[in-house]
Amino acid sequence: MSLAQQKVQKNVSFMNNTPTLLISALYCPQPPATPPPKLTDVNLLIPSGNKRKTSLELVHKHGPCSHLPQHKATATNHTQILEQDQARVNLINSRISKKLNGNDDLGQSEATTLPSRWATSRGAGNYIVTVGLGTPNKQLSLEFDTGSFLTWTQCQPCVSYCYPQNDPIFDPAASTSYAKISCNSAECAQLRGSQCSSAANTCLYQVIYGDKSHTIGFFSKDKLTLTPDDVFDGFLFGCGQENVGFQDGSAGLLGLSRDKYSIVEQTAVKYDRSFSYCLPPTASSTGYLTFGSPTGASNAAIKYTRLTTLSSSSTYYGLNLVGINVNGQKLSIPASEFSSPGTIIDSGTVISRLSPTAFSALRDAFQVAMERYPSVPGDGFLDTCYDLSGYPTVTYPKIEFVFGDGVTLTLDATGIVYLADGTMKQVCLAFVGNDDADKVTIFGNTQQKNMEVLYDVAGERVGFAPGGC
Repeated sequence: MSLAQQKVQKNVSFMNNTPTLLISALYCPQPPATPPPKLTDVNLLIPSGNKRKTSLELVHKHGPCSHLPQHKATATNHTQILEQDQARVNLINSRISKKLNGNDDLGQSEATTLPSRWATSRGAGNYIVTVGLGTPNKQLSLEFDTGSFLTWTQCQPCVSYCYPQNDPIFDPAASTSYAKISCNSAECAQLRGSQCSSAANTCLYQVIYGDKSHTIGFFSKDKLTLTPDDVFDGFLFGCGQENVGFQDGSAGLLGLSRDKYSIVEQTAVKYDRSFSYCLPPTASSTGYLTFGSPTGASNAAIKYTRLTTLSSSSTYYGLNLVGINVNGQKLSIPASEFSSPGTIIDSGTVISRLSPTAFSALRDAFQVAMERYPSVPGDGFLDTCYDLSGYPTVTYPKIEFVFGDGVTLTLDATGIVYLADGTMKQVCLAFVGNDDADKVTIFGNTQQKNMEVLYDVAGERVGFAPGGC
């Protein structure tokens, strides 16, 4: 057996990853009788040599650790998840294509793609965090998204429409620190796609997604609470009055892109544009979203590579990916397959996307490495699948991403395959080929599982450390 191969026990391959940092109980076999505290100071839980500045618990939306109980009883529809995922990918490519073609009017179509958790209309991302908004602060469960420029939440009085959500809908009238942004302000002028309610001299925002779901409302500011010691006055966000097409139960979105009004930029004075996260390996475990740079022991374990900017879009976080290795062997893929139109890392895309040439090379090598196992038909979306239900031990090939500065990133075993039917009877290669070479390569969240991903935006680098949660 090759030393480069990974052995994964079938019954624990997606459950038994040893945590390095705990924010709450890693495994939640039953929904808690009462939800755990949602604003967690993880510095109380991490040894003194490995503290972070500010961390929030991050959970899978449909897992037993989720704070959205009404969705736990809903059977996961993987076909729907993958369809939503493709819709998000289409929107990303549409945005980039418009920039390449000289159309920079992104007021409506560019309006943020959400993901984090299985969001019905904003994409198929998987993860949620909870923050406090207002004075006194009200806790809101928000999807987090590295590809979105604005944080928004549903707001009373829901002038047009609010979808059902688990948390009480935020009432700005009950917050003593809330204020609307005026039409003639610099903040309104710099907001992408802003409009003006002249009668009330109030700035309006709008975010429209690829499937025409949308949120429209007042561009506003209020106090944002991450932990009791991390409070930000005058945080700019969208206070949604018409929120159509969403069915996921979360209260809105936490935008983490490089744009002016993302939480990354609005907290830059304190956190120096640094944040990190670890996406848990299963829906039954927890991860974290951390603001601020790592210190002490954790910093030494992180491999950094250059953070790039796509010429066609500054919103997304770009990577200088140049190759892929399988079991230590470099695949025959020209580096240009990853550089034109480019490669991004995205928390909201579930399945990574490759160019047709790159995907074919990876799929062929994966099939050779998996030839001992019986293949089964794909689901129309994922096309390289196996029935592993009869095997107590499964050996997956080692897959590595190679970056232009020599950094090599080994994917966690949980990031190589996707259980298309939720069982070991249809275990598929968790990559998809784009339908043409002109579409962007995307490093999706399945491949990011169980590793710490650190964005040092000020330092123009992104880092990876294995076994992050």
